[in-house]
Amino acid sequence: MKYLGIDYGRKKIGLAVSDGVIAEPLRILRYEDIRILREKLGKIISEFGIQKIVIGISEGEMGRESKEFGRVLEEKIKTPVIYQDESLSTQTAQELSIGAGIKR
Repeated sequence: MKYLGIDYGRKKIGLAVSDGVIAEPLRILRYEDIRILREKLGKIISEFGIQKIVIGISEGEMGRESKEFGRVLEEKIKTPVIYQDESLSTQTAQELSIGAGIKR
C-alpha cells in the first residue's frame, strides 16, 4: 500500500511517500489557497498511486487544524485519511536534543 505522509503547517506542508516500510521525503508545499493545495495534492496522489493519507497531529490548536485540514481533504479528494499522534515523538526529540546538548 502506498501512503502520503503530511506534516501540516499554517505556511508550509511537508510531504513524504511511503510503501509502508520506508518513508522518503517528497517535497514541501507552500500553503496558498485550499483549492490550489487540494489540486496539487490530487496530482501527487495520482502520480504516486497513493491509497491512504497519514496526517501527523499534535495537541492543541495545531492538532485541531490538522484534523480539520484532513477532513476537508478526505471529503474532496476521496482518499482515506488516518491520523498519527506526534505528541510523544516531539517530546522524545526534545529530550534527545537536551541530552545531546543541542539548543533550539
